Amino acid sequence: MSRYYVSAGLELTPGTDPQAAASMLAGLAETTRDEPGCIFFEVRQNIEDPQRFTLWECWTGPDALARHFEYEHTKAVLATGMTRVCYIEKLTDVSGDPAPTPASGD
Repeated sequence: MSRYYVSAGLELTPGTDPQAAASMLAGLAETTRDEPGCIFFEVRQNIEDPQRFTLWECWTGPDALARHFEYEHTKAVLATGMTRVCYIEKLTDVSGDPAPTPASGD
């Protein structure tokens, strides 16, 4: 199985409550993990700046990631306007450590 890694940095838009955003992003992660092609999807909040979050993602390929943005749960999170994307990095593994296998066997 191929691996397509992504790291994305998010920051909150002005006036957004960090706890509300964290809860929303945790819900997104939980739902996204069940998507076909999602190997892992994690959300981390910056300890020193709770206005910033990092998404760590691994997909079976770019098509699986593209489909992620077509799901209603993803569109709903984006529509809140609570966050903005600061960066997106497409990554490759050089450590030789295999990513976890998805529970659904995708």
